[in-house]
Amino acid sequence: MGQKITVKGSQIAIMNRNKEDYISLTDIARHRDSTRTDYVIQNWLRNRNTIEFLGIWEQLNNPTFNPIEFDGIKKQAGLNSFVLTTSRWITTTGAIGLTSKAGRYGGTYAHKDIAFEFASWVSVEFKLYLIKEFQRLKEQEQQQLGWDIRRNLAKINYRIHTDAIKAKLIPPELTAKQINFIYASEADLLNMALFGITAKQWRDENPTKNGNIRDEANVSQLVCLANLETLNAHFIHRGMSQPKRLKLLNQTAIQQMKLLLEERITRQLEKANEVES
Repeated sequence: MGQKITVKGSQIAIMNRNKEDYISLTDIARHRDSTRTDYVIQNWLRNRNTIEFLGIWEQLNNPTFNPIEFDGIKKQAGLNSFVLTTSRWITTTGAIGLTSKAGRYGGTYAHKDIAFEFASWVSVEFKLYLIKEFQRLKEQEQQQLGWDIRRNLAKINYRIHTDAIKAKLIPPELTAKQINFIYASEADLLNMALFGITAKQWRDENPTKNGNIRDEANVSQLVCLANLETLNAHFIHRGMSQPKRLKLLNQTAIQQMKLLLEERITRQLEKANEVES
């Protein structure tokens, strides 16, 4: 199942197809007639302007679109006897802009370009609200994507970090308990370098909070942590002792956090100046 947005009290489903957003025409049609959505869509498809729009869209975006069959359909459009269903349009012309989906969350879906055109036919006001909510969803996705990239960067660097520990710090034949202790020790080495506190000390001081010290980290700290993990792995491969690594990592953390915070403050000031101007 894909995502949903709320437009003027109506739930509109969105799915991803071939890395493109497709919006439910069935859900949009309910704004005009909640009981006969297929009838609403077929009425729209009978319109000659609709056929011309769909044909142009397919020619721009679909290299396998059948222009000969399209011309035949276009000639019939506007006649009283002309009827066109979504399945006939797809099967006859090889169209990709419309798709039908069976099942509980099924219905007719269309590429967002086409869906906005259909929404305009249903109601210009509804189209504007649909675009607004769709853009809001895309902005939220971009924000979440940025956060996920930072989190994944920290995870990838953590894997590099733990592989280095396994290769250089863990002697053979250790028990699982001993291995876990070494990993925890190295994790706390980074915690001390960046936060000045171990994970246990943080939990003892924050008994009511969920998660751990890293879950409470801000974006700047997560970026710095990812860099420290890579740097620590490099130090481990060089055979550097833990006390020496801690000192160097702490110095690096101080320097990087200063730069990251200065950059964030600068961006905030620039943004404030733009608002004032």
